[in-house]
Amino acid sequence: MRKKTVRDIDVNGKRVLVRVDYNVPLDAGKILDDSRIRATLPTISYLREQQAKLILMSHLGRPKGRRDEALSLRPVAKRLGELLGGEASLRRPGVDHGDTPSPESGASLREARVQMTDCCVGAEVQRAAHSLGEGEILLLENLRFHPEEEANDREYAKALASLGEVYVNDAFGTAHRAHASTEGVARLLPAVAGFLMEKEIEFLSRAVENPERPYAAIIGGAKISTKMAVLEHLLSKVDKLLVGGGMANTFLKAEGFNVGESLVEDDYLEQAKNVMRHAEEKGVRLLLPADVIVAERSAADSPARRVSVKDVPEGWRIMDVGETTIDVFARALQDCRMVVWNGPMGVIEMAPFAHGSHRLAGVIANLGEATTIIGGGETAAVVEQVGLASRFSHVSTGGGASLEFLEGKELPGVAALMDA
Repeated sequence: MRKKTVRDIDVNGKRVLVRVDYNVPLDAGKILDDSRIRATLPTISYLREQQAKLILMSHLGRPKGRRDEALSLRPVAKRLGELLGGEASLRRPGVDHGDTPSPESGASLREARVQMTDCCVGAEVQRAAHSLGEGEILLLENLRFHPEEEANDREYAKALASLGEVYVNDAFGTAHRAHASTEGVARLLPAVAGFLMEKEIEFLSRAVENPERPYAAIIGGAKISTKMAVLEHLLSKVDKLLVGGGMANTFLKAEGFNVGESLVEDDYLEQAKNVMRHAEEKGVRLLLPADVIVAERSAADSPARRVSVKDVPEGWRIMDVGETTIDVFARALQDCRMVVWNGPMGVIEMAPFAHGSHRLAGVIANLGEATTIIGGGETAAVVEQVGLASRFSHVSTGGGASLEFLEGKELPGVAALMDA
């Protein structure tokens, strides 16, 4: 799959409406992880070098169509300004902003004052967008303060589209949603991908359409119900399928093992058996945990120990995979030329049960020449926590979007972009 990018369209001197994904974790207005902001800097820098006038838009959290000051993008504007060597300023109606520096007046393109409106549509926003100078940046307030965003309301999309002359989508993490800012606007303006979106499409397309072999997929996470479609789809693509996390419990029970009080989706036992049968029919090597970390209760301070999957005590629950399992997985991955990992191996929010995921991250990071892809979400958080993100070929910024891409689904925000 190839889509046109910012390189393929004239943006010089134009107002460029850019959908970014600044849905960052916040604690009392403090950004806990700015990696999503940093990921957009290549596209922003390129557009500024081309003398474009940037209008950035994003959602943050789930305000349910109402204004929520706790979910304002103001902290994001401040952090983006810092990353660009400048600052942030909040535009308000009736205030003269004529002192805003611009590249023409000698401001360095390496620096940027990030302006911000207190809404994302309306007369104030129109004035702010149309008064931008070349290389200047305006960040709109949270798109989801309006219920029309998630409803993909055409009039709302038209109001957003009227701010720009060209549309760039650099928010892969929201591309699986047909929202006004991801799909609606793309139908109203010349629409292309940013560099982050381009990279996501490139790597995930390789995993789906033209993988290097041997090709292994590692699928984890809590529930098999959320991953069944990707499991079935990957069986026709991969040479090896490694399953861990809570979802592995359903497979283990389907094989006849006692899993105690572990999380199991009994409604999916037959589907798990089908996956195992289909893997055998297709010659796919399917690996499940051989040993596990079990605990008396689901708590970080619970008594815990490592046991074989044959020896899970009654009343205990599986919380992580064990050392033997990671060793077996590591041997299976050694000859692989492509590895995709989506979903943790244990209950990573509890430190004692994150070890399996952390060890697996190290194994994959050391695979040498293999193309290694992390499927976003909690898995991306794991490799960030252990400081190994830079050792992977690609760490996706979209958990749900990457999962749907791997399922073979068409993503509305990608489909709406112009084909190359």
